[in-house]
Amino acid sequence: MDIEQIKKVLERYTQNKCTTEEIRIIEQWFASINQHRSAMIEDDFLQEQLEEVRMRIQDQINTPEIHRRKRNWRPWIYTATAAMITGLIAFTLWPTPETNLVNPLHPAVQSAVVKANKVIRNGYVEVSTTKGSTEKVVLADGSTIIVNSSSKLRYPEKFSGKNRSIYLDEGEAFFKVAEDPTHPFVVHSGDIATTALGTSFNIRAYSREKKITVALLTGKVKVDHAQKTPVILNPSERLSYDRVSLSMAKTTFEKEDDIVGWKHGFLVFKDASYEELVNEIENRYNVTVINECEAKEWNYTGFFKDENLQEIIETICLTKNISYTIKNDTIFLKCKN
Repeated sequence: MDIEQIKKVLERYTQNKCTTEEIRIIEQWFASINQHRSAMIEDDFLQEQLEEVRMRIQDQINTPEIHRRKRNWRPWIYTATAAMITGLIAFTLWPTPETNLVNPLHPAVQSAVVKANKVIRNGYVEVSTTKGSTEKVVLADGSTIIVNSSSKLRYPEKFSGKNRSIYLDEGEAFFKVAEDPTHPFVVHSGDIATTALGTSFNIRAYSREKKITVALLTGKVKVDHAQKTPVILNPSERLSYDRVSLSMAKTTFEKEDDIVGWKHGFLVFKDASYEELVNEIENRYNVTVINECEAKEWNYTGFFKDENLQEIIETICLTKNISYTIKNDTIFLKCKN
């Protein structure tokens, strides 16, 4: 069953002609879409959702029982259904100016998703993302890059020479590399270079943070530093390079979301330093965090999926026994008396 057939099922849904199982599946999908409307929904995520609904509806599509029953229609369900039938794919793949990622109780602390700035300079395409926005880049070789907020990426208009060289000058990006053994894919970030043949990996290299991290999801990469022995990473391994001590440490991770949850709008902290936590919140929600408490030497672990900004700040402050206030687009952290 293709997308057109799915649309027909959705039309039957609006006419109360679906089976009980079809109704349950579709309404669960609507709820899932509603939860993700605050973040950019990527192609892969949408296709997974379409495939799941396609398979589950297909299992029930031949059910002869037709249930006509009245239901309490919530406005957003009707709107979502109409959007699905007339162009859901375009709606979900591209963020709209009304998309907000912040606490609705504080209108001043809101940021519309802004498209990345792209310029061509000296043969390179330069991509810069603002706070609260991400950008997907498709290279000429078929490789894809998802650039996180407050990041800067450079890549040549056309690849030439032996290597496919990319420059992550600031921030974070996820790379899914098209395989080409004769032309290694090299990402330069700060003092390190990460080389891959055909793989997917994430690099975080914000200048405000003391570490550069390279995490491998699939395949194999080599991480080079001019003064260090090259390090080979296998899947589920992560390398952290300390800019201050110039030391490298290799660890493992269990969940993919711990590394690239940001692609789906999640906030994931794993023993994150104060600087990493604040940087992530400021970039995601386009706010400024001012710490009026001296306590800054701590780490934090937490996972946020559907929580708004206020809920996130409240949870962190409760854990760290500090208080906060929000004024316009600034969050003030305060010590408890």
